[in-house]
Amino acid sequence: MAGKVLEITDSTFEAEITKSTIPALIDFWAPWCGPCRMLGPIVENLATAYDGKLKVTKVNTDDNPDISNKLRVMNIPTIMLFNQGEMVERIVGLKPQTELEEIIQEKLGVTK
Repeated sequence: MAGKVLEITDSTFEAEITKSTIPALIDFWAPWCGPCRMLGPIVENLATAYDGKLKVTKVNTDDNPDISNKLRVMNIPTIMLFNQGEMVERIVGLKPQTELEEIIQEKLGVTK
């Protein structure tokens, strides 16, 4: 299915992100977080726009505290960009899609 956002868990993080051969975006969110719910459709749009070029994922911080703590996620929403298993950017708070696309291109060199 094109442009699908992949749910990441504490147990799948290493396989899906650390060992990923393509750059990855992780959206750290929780169901009770209003700005997180507003960011959801933007993340889905990014998954469609960058299908095959960027792995777009989500982590529910309530259900996956281990990875959230390991990566020191203090506020949500937080978006992290990974390249070859290494975090290259942390974006905290709700941002417009155009700004996220600029950061993806600048930090990961990925274009639509």
